[in-house]
Amino acid sequence: MEFKSFDDLMKSLAGRKFAPIYLLEGEEPFFIDKAAEYLENSVLEEHQKPFNLNIVYGKDLDGPQVDNLARRFPMGADHNLIIVKEAQNLSDVDKLVHYAGNPLASTILVLCHKHKNFDRRTKVFKAIEKNGVVFGSKRVYDDKIPRWIINYLSSKNCRIEPNAAMILNEYLGNDLSRIASELDKLLITLPTGSTKITPEHIEENIGISKEYNNFELMKALARRNVAKCYRIVHYFGENPKDNSVSQTVSSLFYFFSKVLALHFIDSRENRDIASTLQLHAFFVSDYQQAAKNFSRKKSVEIISILREYDLKSKGFGSVNTPDGELLKEMIYRILH
Repeated sequence: MEFKSFDDLMKSLAGRKFAPIYLLEGEEPFFIDKAAEYLENSVLEEHQKPFNLNIVYGKDLDGPQVDNLARRFPMGADHNLIIVKEAQNLSDVDKLVHYAGNPLASTILVLCHKHKNFDRRTKVFKAIEKNGVVFGSKRVYDDKIPRWIINYLSSKNCRIEPNAAMILNEYLGNDLSRIASELDKLLITLPTGSTKITPEHIEENIGISKEYNNFELMKALARRNVAKCYRIVHYFGENPKDNSVSQTVSSLFYFFSKVLALHFIDSRENRDIASTLQLHAFFVSDYQQAAKNFSRKKSVEIISILREYDLKSKGFGSVNTPDGELLKEMIYRILH
């Protein structure tokens, strides 16, 4: 059996109809870790773990050794739980084919195969797929991160303002483990009775400025607020460690690519625009404003400018130009 959705996998685990083998594979380690953590915490009672829980690492053993662990019967429990972390480093994994073809019902073997997919052409994969569960953990694309942040907090009965989610995404990138860790810290710092995270709360507890960030720069550009644009890039120039040129270029490239796409959308309905551009409806007005202020031709020119400054930020053609000056040049050319 194969699960393509993390939510579907977790619903299955919550139902406690455990499979004898779980292959958790793929590029996104966060979902693999969460599923393995759930199994570690839910399959056995605490007093059962000393004799029935084995957490091992792929680099420390091989396929035959895992086979041997999996063939042990539980003591004083219904299950023998074996979690193999970093299973991508497991040698002789093909030697598990005989066990995977006829696994013990009392054993739950969990293979955490991170950063890449298992070779699906192999006999051992086909045996696991037939007799166990396969879950492919896919990367969450950058434009989906704000929605992921909103959903993550919603699962913990907390809300976050959409612009606050964007600010966090800009600052933390797409590392889900890091994002989840920062969100958990924010939840702890919320005042008693509060269930909403705001940009002010983020600024106070993480140190991300609610006024000087790439999200606010995009909004200022959308409105052609020249003074605010230069205040923000001046701040970036004064604080280069927290505001790299490449990160700003990447954010603006994402923004103006969607502005250009908006010029080709016939519908003016916010719902249609949000769906086509894969945006939260909250942000549609920013893109509409930008499309009014930057024509289709200018949008194409801006994307070319951003590519140019992406190269310059990496040392091509502007070795001695400070980052702050590069940003000012780039913003000037975008606005004029």
